[in-house]
Amino acid sequence: MAVQVRIPTILRTYTDGAAEVTATEGTLREVLAGLDAAYPGLSGRIIDDTGKLRRFVNVYVGDEDVRFAQGLDTPVPAGERVSVIPAVAGGACDGREHGPDDVIGG
Repeated sequence: MAVQVRIPTILRTYTDGAAEVTATEGTLREVLAGLDAAYPGLSGRIIDDTGKLRRFVNVYVGDEDVRFAQGLDTPVPAGERVSVIPAVAGGACDGREHGPDDVIGG
């Protein structure tokens, strides 16, 4: 049984539009290397030049954030799901940086 990898919309150009692809089990590092062989350039959007997860990309194996597990050495067993999720930045305006009429919903 293979590993299922969810691909965010922004990276689907690497997977010919596929929202989910399969990979071979192993460590997360091995899973990403296999994906890069099948979909060249994909792992370069997830791993930086120093070999670490990019700062604004979150990766989950099952329900566990790999940053709180073993990072790229986190085991990914057959049948597991890996989710690649770009970090979302932003927040509500508190009205201090803009006038009260500029606050969304305010």
